[in-house]
Amino acid sequence: MLQRVADGVLLWQGSGGHGAPNAVVLVDDDGLTVIDSLTSPTQAHPLADACAVAGPPVRRLVLTSSHIEYVGGSSVFTLAAVYGTGQISAHLDQAPNIDGCRRLFPASAAEFEGLTTRTVSHVVAEAAWISGSAVAVPLGGELAENLAVQVPGVGVVVCGALASFGTTPLLFDGDPAQLIASLDVLAGYGSVFVPGHGPVGGETELRTLQAYLSACIDARGEVSRLGAGPWDTWRDRAFDIVNVERAAMLAAGDPTPPPSMLRLLGM
Repeated sequence: MLQRVADGVLLWQGSGGHGAPNAVVLVDDDGLTVIDSLTSPTQAHPLADACAVAGPPVRRLVLTSSHIEYVGGSSVFTLAAVYGTGQISAHLDQAPNIDGCRRLFPASAAEFEGLTTRTVSHVVAEAAWISGSAVAVPLGGELAENLAVQVPGVGVVVCGALASFGTTPLLFDGDPAQLIASLDVLAGYGSVFVPGHGPVGGETELRTLQAYLSACIDARGEVSRLGAGPWDTWRDRAFDIVNVERAAMLAAGDPTPPPSMLRLLGM
């Protein structure tokens, strides 16, 4: 069910954990903008049905990341223009890693059978208006090139893959330090922040996420050194080790995937 966040901003609320992300629908005079397409077509079809009830056609699909939780249902939105960064576009020109998806999200394994994703039709290289209400902003952290969407008229920022509230982020090919800087930018764009996972939040939630990322960096590759904090009650704490290893490897000049992530993928 779509829930109102602000005038013209509707939230499709996932359960909060990985594999059950959020999506956002923006209502403009010319139609709808869907931000992120959920993990699979099975998840996306009810979202598309809710959009149909809302009335106007879906004109735009904005993808905040190329990872499966944000693009897996993109094939459902067949007529929408697809917006993403250059990196997202390059990733979506390749076939999805079905075996990896099944290992990472076993509860959804059956949903990945025959999965295809749409390619990007509109590459966003700098901040740009994509509708009458929304600005797409390239920022990095979860990838080197993510997208966020600002809705200036109502003070809402759709963070997508750049934020998780109450759920541990997964940064196996991201950069915790870059994400900290990107969250500083997003903090200046509004007062209501819609994450890719978890409930809608404010600046407090952004700063808590930054504190977690700083703790991952300070752990210097040892998850046992990750300090206590509000994240002690978060979901998906199995990803702590991935984030800690990734931060330490980047600090040492190694951009390859963390060994802990490869283990999760069965490699």
